[in-house]
Amino acid sequence: MSTPRAPRPTRGDFAAWRLATTRWADDDIYGHMNNATYFELIDTAVNAHLLEATGTDIRVQRAIGVVAEVSCRYFREIGFPDPVDVGLAVERLGTSSVTYRIGIFQGPGEEAAAEGRFVHVYVDNAGGPGERPVCPVPAEIRAAVEPLVRG
Repeated sequence: MSTPRAPRPTRGDFAAWRLATTRWADDDIYGHMNNATYFELIDTAVNAHLLEATGTDIRVQRAIGVVAEVSCRYFREIGFPDPVDVGLAVERLGTSSVTYRIGIFQGPGEEAAAEGRFVHVYVDNAGGPGERPVCPVPAEIRAAVEPLVRG
């Protein structure tokens, strides 16, 4: 028995927006946006929002968000040359993690062309890569994402 899929998101499901330009190199040989480009859009939208909303360089905080999960559901093709609207919402704001929902739209329609899921887990920034202890979401990050919480 299959699990019912979440409905296709619409523009009204998102709280913050970014406009992204598309590039010739974003399209694959079939003339639609390459799968890897969707993940670049998702990662950039989340981190650009955090940089702008906190007013600080999120890479130098005591606790930093590392990607624990990322996925994308595709509903229709998009690609160069039209710009892309990227909507952000927070699905879950936990003690040490944030789960984002990202809508990717192109053109005037209300339904998303794709929907991403992106999970940041906050870890201690000291000591470099490798095993690092999990930390609480920093207060400035929490303040930046609380207005995005939906549902």
